[in-house]
Amino acid sequence: MSGLFCPGPNRRREFLRAGVLALGGVSLEQVLRGRSWAAEQAETSVILFWMWGGPSQLETYDLKPDAPLEYRGPLRPISSKVPGLDLCEYFPLQAGLADRFSLIRSLHHEMSAHNDGSIEVLTGKTPRVPDPTSQARSEHPDFGMVASFVRGPHPEGLPRYVGVQRQPFMTQPAYLGVAHKAFETGDPSAPEYAPKNLTLAAGLDQGRLESRRDLAGQFDRFRRDLDLRGSLEGTDAFRSAAYQMLTSPKVAQAFDLSTEDPRLRDRYGRHRWGQSCLMARRLAEAGVAVINIDATAPNDTTKHFSWDDHASAFHLDYAQRERLPQMDQALSALLEDLALRGLDRNVLVLACGEFGRTPRVTYAPTNFSGQPGVGRDHWPQAFSALIAGGGLRMGQVVGATNSRAEYPVADAVTPQDLLATVYRHLGIDPQRSILDFSGRPTPILSDGRPIAALI
Repeated sequence: MSGLFCPGPNRRREFLRAGVLALGGVSLEQVLRGRSWAAEQAETSVILFWMWGGPSQLETYDLKPDAPLEYRGPLRPISSKVPGLDLCEYFPLQAGLADRFSLIRSLHHEMSAHNDGSIEVLTGKTPRVPDPTSQARSEHPDFGMVASFVRGPHPEGLPRYVGVQRQPFMTQPAYLGVAHKAFETGDPSAPEYAPKNLTLAAGLDQGRLESRRDLAGQFDRFRRDLDLRGSLEGTDAFRSAAYQMLTSPKVAQAFDLSTEDPRLRDRYGRHRWGQSCLMARRLAEAGVAVINIDATAPNDTTKHFSWDDHASAFHLDYAQRERLPQMDQALSALLEDLALRGLDRNVLVLACGEFGRTPRVTYAPTNFSGQPGVGRDHWPQAFSALIAGGGLRMGQVVGATNSRAEYPVADAVTPQDLLATVYRHLGIDPQRSILDFSGRPTPILSDGRPIAALI
């Protein structure tokens, strides 16, 4: 056990945990030293472009133009400025920036349901009982929640973890407490956008705000002794953070897209993904540790509401024709903007989903639109990710799959390896332990090592 983190002892459960710390031989000095070390890393951030639904590796970053037609699909690769780093034809802007990112083509795991795969990728924990209906919720926090917990409250009231639009719905803070859930922004591309719950209600002056805070505090004290197996854990910290966010000028400034040059907003794209990436850059620049962009639909009118490209729902070409150009615009603008601002070493950008798609194309007589369906089903045995910045080695391909993108044949990478790389950037030791509901130390990651080719 290389170290333990524990919330401050401000109620009975925390007091008991503090006793466990003492029994485990971990001194207060060690705990404070760990917090100090984490604070030194507070300037680093991670932006995740989270493509829930499972983007196809064969239509994005691992095309196989020489495979039989029933495998290679309808799209074609284009060359980039890095030899051997070919991309989908709908990614010309990324192709021109290929020296600023690397591709991981050998990710793999065994979870074939959406929520199970998402839990594996976001938490590094394999669900004990896979749920094929994709109704599962995590028993462990995701890496954004862990970063929020380890770093502690931001001195200027900024949330440590933000879900741009929304946070992943299948992950829960569990034993960390509700204070470490992501703050959800809503859609930053909406007209007259303002983040929900971040502005004072009309007519509510500072005095009335203080009164409401006092009343809420009295109510919390009344129910403090209730024990709902952790469901109330962290509510005091959550309310304190919410109050600070509500009154912090820096928080208001970080979420205010109207201060950006309209030409830069155009460069990102005036669609949901473009403005989400711009919001993510502002939040990382302000000091948010983890920003998770909900990249499930590029705009409100899209028919392609996720990356779950079954033949019964979509046509691969038509779906990607809508999605990929907007993704290309948003991601390329983000990478250029971070570099121009000198933030590309401090900010790590990751684009991926929970798994890939079946190498063999599937067909359906009609899809949701009444047209012939061409799609792919779930495939966790091989999928791809883009990774950029963070002081890592760029302009390369990590790993390889076989000729049909079925499974890795070189430098296989697990979600745990990917998360170990992310934690390394955030300055978090993944071997450290956090106490669960019963007071048992639970390692942040049970296995996984930072990806050597990127370091």
